[in-house]
Amino acid sequence: MTTGEQHTAAAFRSAVRDGRLDLPLPGGGRTAERWRRLVELGRADPALARLGEGHADALAILAELGAAIDPGWRREPWGVWAAAPASVTASRDGSRWRLTGDRPWCSGAGLLSRALVTAVAADEVRLFAIDVGAAGVTPLAGTWPAVGMAASDSRTVRFDGVTAVPVGGPGGYTARPGFWHGGLGVAACWYGGAVGIADTLHAAARRRDLGPHAMAHLGAVDVALTAARAVLFAAADEVDANPTGDADRLAHRVRATVEATATAVVDRVGRALGAGPLCQDADHARRVADLTVYVRQSHAEADLAHLGELVTAEGDPGW
Repeated sequence: MTTGEQHTAAAFRSAVRDGRLDLPLPGGGRTAERWRRLVELGRADPALARLGEGHADALAILAELGAAIDPGWRREPWGVWAAAPASVTASRDGSRWRLTGDRPWCSGAGLLSRALVTAVAADEVRLFAIDVGAAGVTPLAGTWPAVGMAASDSRTVRFDGVTAVPVGGPGGYTARPGFWHGGLGVAACWYGGAVGIADTLHAAARRRDLGPHAMAHLGAVDVALTAARAVLFAAADEVDANPTGDADRLAHRVRATVEATATAVVDRVGRALGAGPLCQDADHARRVADLTVYVRQSHAEADLAHLGELVTAEGDPGW
């Protein structure tokens, strides 16, 4: 691990141990507070936000699906490894469930104590809780060679007959309204990451005269971030007002808005300041690399096409 990666890992473990990632549950009346804290994490360190959001999301999922957990487990680092569900299969072994397969993009592969894992069972995709230190769980070396999000320790994890505990029923993970609330929480982290990058331009403008072109970029960054923040926190109010409603369209609208803002901020800060911060400011360069990878959790045009279908199905899109 590099020094930066060690710092992120230590900060994550400390935040879990101290209870700073015990966030208000989405839809419980304090969703804006939950997202403000995720924004703060993203602003400080996008990789830390990725890990912190995963832990907070795991606790929310366990609560929403009525899973009984040992109270002490809340002080252990959790994650959600749900990408590419078909990459892992679940089968019964007497009274037990066992997981087999290679799951890509498992953030915190070497940092977590426990994880929620999706797997294909005979009756549908199910969600399971596993002990990351159990026999048969192997994070594979060399499966995340990228610079971006290196500190999130995202690797492919191999499951070889791993004992797992079912959480909720078949299809329960994606069927709950909180599935989309979790996606909105990720957008809060993206927004925080964009603010952290914009901070570099703002600080530079306060130190010296950057000229009119850079100041125009700063003005455009301010407009974009202010608009995205309004959309993000208006959505928090909507989630609290209707916590059991279908938040599919809301999540896609907000995520697309924040993704576009993050992309614009990275571009405008780079155009305003040139290569200097990317080459001479390690923290800024790492934030740019991390956020560039992080927002690709979006499915880009596929998500926009889905949003278009949802809007088409509505008689009044609410514009």
